[in-house]
Parts: sequence; C-alpha cells; structure tokens
Amino acid sequence: MIPRYSRPDMVKIWSPETKFRIWFEIEAHACDAMAEIGVIPEENAKAVWEAKDFEFDVARINEIEAVTKHDVIAFLSHLAEIVGSDQARFVHQGMTSSDVLDTCFNVQLVKAADILIADVQALLAALKRRAFEHKDTVRIGRSHGIHAEPTTMGLTFARFYAEMDRNRERLIAARAEIATGAVSGAMGTFANIDPYVEEHVCKKLGLKPEPISTQVIPRDRHAAFFAALGVVSSSIENVATEIRHMQRTEVLEAEEFFSKGQKGSSAMPHKRNPVLTENLTGLARLVRAAVIPALENVALWHERDISHSSVERNIGPDATVTLDFALSRLTQVIDKLVVYPEKMLNNMNKFRGLVMSQRILLALTQAGVSREDSYRLVQRNAMKVWEEDKDFQTELLADKEVMGVLSEAEVLEKFDIGYHTKHVNTIFKRVFE
Repeated sequence: MIPRYSRPDMVKIWSPETKFRIWFEIEAHACDAMAEIGVIPEENAKAVWEAKDFEFDVARINEIEAVTKHDVIAFLSHLAEIVGSDQARFVHQGMTSSDVLDTCFNVQLVKAADILIADVQALLAALKRRAFEHKDTVRIGRSHGIHAEPTTMGLTFARFYAEMDRNRERLIAARAEIATGAVSGAMGTFANIDPYVEEHVCKKLGLKPEPISTQVIPRDRHAAFFAALGVVSSSIENVATEIRHMQRTEVLEAEEFFSKGQKGSSAMPHKRNPVLTENLTGLARLVRAAVIPALENVALWHERDISHSSVERNIGPDATVTLDFALSRLTQVIDKLVVYPEKMLNNMNKFRGLVMSQRILLALTQAGVSREDSYRLVQRNAMKVWEEDKDFQTELLADKEVMGVLSEAEVLEKFDIGYHTKHVNTIFKRVFE
C-alpha cells in the first residue's frame, strides 16, 4: 500500500484510527447490551460511551502493546485510562480478542466493498457511454491474434460492460457473505456472554450474527470475498490487454489519451506508450496475489489459531486499496480512450476481403457443394491473398469452379459488411436492457 496507488477514502478504512474506533464501538455496544439484560450496571455502560468523542492515542496504544505484546489488551488498557479503571471494569466481559478483531475486520471489508461496488458502477457508466458511441463503429474481430470476421467497437465495450456487471453482482454477493460478526466468547460457545449481546452489537454495526463460530469467524467467507476481488482484477486486465493491443503502432485502432506535456520515453521523444493499461495489468497481479493466501486461511487448527492473522493484516488493506485504485484508473482510461474508426477499417481491409471467407463457404454449401469441396475452393483463393497479396473477391470471380456454382451478384453480395452487424441492436438489448 503506497500513496502512488492509493485513494484516500479506501486508505482511511484501514487506518489505525478507524480500526480503534470500530473496536471501541464493538465494546461500547456490547456494554449496552449487557446492561440491558442486567449483567453490568447501566452507569458503567454509559461511562464507556463518554469516550466516543475522544481521539484514541495510537502512539500510546503502541507503547502499551510494546509491553503487553497484545494489541487488544493494549487498546483496552488505553480505554480504561480514558474512562477510568473502575468505570471500565466491565468492558470486554465474557468476550475474547477475536470477537473484536474478526468483527472489526468484517466491518472494514464491508466498507471496502461499498467503495468497490461504487467504483464498478462508475466504470459501467463509462463503458455504456462508449458502447453506444461506437455501436456501429466496425472493426475486425480477432481469434488467436489473427483477423477473423467483422465486429464493432461498440460490441467490444458492451462485452466488457457485461463482464463488469457480473463483477458488480459478485461484489454484492461477497459483501453479503462477509457481513457477519461474532461476539460469542472463547470457543464461540457463549459460555460467558449472552447471545443477545452478539445480536445487539451486530445490529448496531450493520452485520448479521455468525450462525456458528468457533473462537473465530469461519474463513471460507473471507476466501470467497478475496476470490471475488481476484476475479474483478482479472476482468480489469482483460480490458487493459485489449487496449494495449489496440495501441500497438502497427494496429493503432485506439490509444490512451496523451495529455499536453506528457512524455513517453526518456530516450525517444516520439513514444506514446500504453502506460496506464500496463500499470493496470501489474496491479491486477497484486490483487490476485491475495487470493491463494485467503484460501489457505480457511484451514485453521481446531477452534482457533492465528496463522491467518498476519496474512489478513496485509491482504485486507493491500487488495482493497489496490483494486479501488485500479477500477478508478480504468474508468479514466475508458472515459478518455481515443478511438480511430478509419484505422479500424483500414486494418480490416488490409487483406482485401479475406475476412468474408466464411460467407463464401456457406454460400457454396447452400448451393449444393459438399463442405469439404467448399472449404477447398475458398481456401485456395484465400491463400493467394496471404501469400501473393491478391484481392480475395477478384480471385473468387476468376475461379471457374466457384463461378460455376455462384453468380457474380451472389459473390459480390457476400462482401457486405452490414451482414455482420445486423444483430448489434439485439445484442445491445440483451446487455443493456
């Protein structure tokens, strides 16, 4: 987590100040619930809330932790310094550290998910706008990196929109799955704390009580959450890879916006590099790097160990902060992407009608020629385009076997680009309606 790839709202979620504020709310709400059911005096619960406007001293907590070697105890000691030892003596009663740590972590992940979902919404808006802008902008589709058949730039944007819309749903589902809390005490048995306390705390924090916990919240929830982030990052890279290809000098169908005064190379003044989408490819790798550790955190010893703790202290902030930045950056790239329709047409026509080969193949089979012979007739003319720089249409019209089956008008009709775009509106309705 470095400032270069961070945005303040997401960073704030993972700050020590935010963490300790959430810890305080968990403890204070727990005191309220215990007072409500008569376990502790009401005045003690009220006294804890007197610290709600206090700025917790992170340096002081760290100082205490240096002695206690326990972060939750250090925080509780600092809270007692604020509230007073006598008034704070019921704080954390019947609870265990994981009640605070796990519930807080899930609150932070829920807050992070809210930001990420909003990020995807902004990206969807940009993709939709560019899709309709270029709905009919014809470009060549590629398979294996080789010219295939015509498509449109609008369909490319629409495809990415549909993928990101699925990611939005994944994030919503991941948020719902992670939005649980546990205040169930050692081993999760509620032996020393009433289940009502957990219900009260979770309600106040916008969580649901974990149906059954041990001393920790089950980590399959967290594995699913970070797996969802990994999928979103891969989709970001999917879009970035397409843009990087389009910006190749010999392709140049689109490129990242190059601002006035921007420099592309320290050595070569002519360079305009796809630096933003290359950066996104790298950031996607970082987010995906959190997935395997999250999966490995699922298998903990018995009712609790802390092998997951060091992992989550890293991947929680790192993955969410990085993905937040990446989604925002991709939205900016899509918003400002410079598209070159004429270059798209030039590239598509580079091999002189070759991309219409399937239409001729189908026409021959429909005219009664076997598929094997149809393929042979079309391929032998297609290879002349590849190897001798011939014109595909011209070669077909000069082929006696082809013309013995098809008329000139039938051949010429098969080179209509509109044939390949006739269902664009149908696809757009499926995606956007």
